[in-house]
Amino acid sequence: MNLSISMKVGFCVLFSMLSFAGESAPVNPFLAHSTYPLGHGNSAQQDSVDIRGPIEQSRFLQENEKRYTHLGPMHFGSLISSPYVNNKRVIWSNGSDRIVKVDHETDEVIDTLYFSGKEEYTKKKADRVIKQLNSLTGKPAMLYALKQSTMFKNLAGVYTLLDNNGHYYMGTNEGIAVYGDSIKGDANSKIKELRRFIKPAFITGSFIGMNMSFDGRIILVTEHGFVLALSRDFSSYSYTKMKFSEGKNKDSKTGYGWVRNGFAVDRDGGIYIASQNHMHKVVWTGTHLSTESVDGAWTSPYSNTTGNGTGSTPALMGFDGEDQFVVITDGDKLMNLTLFWRNSIPEDWKGIKNEDMRIAGKAAVDMGDPLRKALQSEQSVVVSGYGAAVVNNEPRNSFEKLPGQMNSLLVGFLGNDINYQPFGVQKFKWNSKKRKLEMDWVNKMISSPNAMPIVSKSSNIFYTVGARNSKWTIEGIDWTTGRSEFHYVVGDQKFNSLFSGLLLDENGELMYGTIFGRVRINLK
Repeated sequence: MNLSISMKVGFCVLFSMLSFAGESAPVNPFLAHSTYPLGHGNSAQQDSVDIRGPIEQSRFLQENEKRYTHLGPMHFGSLISSPYVNNKRVIWSNGSDRIVKVDHETDEVIDTLYFSGKEEYTKKKADRVIKQLNSLTGKPAMLYALKQSTMFKNLAGVYTLLDNNGHYYMGTNEGIAVYGDSIKGDANSKIKELRRFIKPAFITGSFIGMNMSFDGRIILVTEHGFVLALSRDFSSYSYTKMKFSEGKNKDSKTGYGWVRNGFAVDRDGGIYIASQNHMHKVVWTGTHLSTESVDGAWTSPYSNTTGNGTGSTPALMGFDGEDQFVVITDGDKLMNLTLFWRNSIPEDWKGIKNEDMRIAGKAAVDMGDPLRKALQSEQSVVVSGYGAAVVNNEPRNSFEKLPGQMNSLLVGFLGNDINYQPFGVQKFKWNSKKRKLEMDWVNKMISSPNAMPIVSKSSNIFYTVGARNSKWTIEGIDWTTGRSEFHYVVGDQKFNSLFSGLLLDENGELMYGTIFGRVRINLK
């Protein structure tokens, strides 16, 4: 490490102490003991970790610095296990055609379990698709991307969870399947299906999210508004129906149900779920699920001019003695970052004009353009301390008569194409003294086309998968100032993140899912 980088590290430590003055989300003891035991990293769904990530000079990565593993399509998340007896860890991941168990240190596939009845995407086929995506532009590229999007229809379970026993929970059309080591405690053993939960017929709708209560119950929500608290051995469950969910048991467009995102859980039994027009707090009391205010539950409306509801998974902000909120982007055409008081509304809170009393803050996500009329995102809000950041996933251009939801194909498959590539990251912060949500900074030059970013508290860096000059990149932004600190140029469409989450592991290494596999930025 040269002197300039060493000094930068030192300054970043100082800035992180100032910027992240605040409590970290509590660790759920029933999840795998790792930086990534479920989607969005922790039960609070913050996409924020304490692990230090890289702080570097901008440069092209060498081939030996990016370790690519073919896994098949749609591996959005990679869940990292607790350490085994020999301190070894494994990574669990599933896509549209298989589940894989991968060695955490070498990235070698330990075992693969293919789904019956699903087409296997071989490396040869994947390479052919990548070659086409690299060579096509304009309308032919869009038509080819549309053809490839059929992979989404075969995706088994977007939401998964890894518990402290090394059991991998995956949603299915009928319920949940659980997988683990065929030889207990042996990281190198094959994958074994352990058990299945088939939801009762009266529980309608597909499971949309999965989280864990702090007493070890699997929490599940269906797109029709059923909430379940399920014991991990599947011997018992409690359920309730969310308020305003009556009549919402009709089929809907894929990904646009009455509930269409994951949800957050706090250590006191609070379950925070966004439906199409409302933010809900459902409470697991330890014996049953409740939607009643006497148990601390509540429901609050939010603005939704698109009619599609929020595109973000609720995230928790503030812990212990801090102001405490649940955070989403709303359903307006120009979405707003919206903060709701998580527990009791302060007695002296005067409220915001024309808003429900539970709404503590609301600010337009305009990427620094006050004339902007529309912006929606399917990415969750990245939260750390009192800071909350949102990326722009709206393509710069679109095709005439292309349905709005199909724009995700442009930023998904063609997000590195300058014709469609979106730009902009915007951060807001809660001012606890003024009790006001304020705009902190905007970086209009950074592009984060489709990845779910992550923040390292120790490095004070916001990391995301970006694009420059048609090449996919890793971008590092100073969380305090919004200034671009560095970027790595990773490569062509082989390294497209395609809506996956960027992770920081226990070694401080970055990794993310790609169209047909997974890449680790292996700087060692």
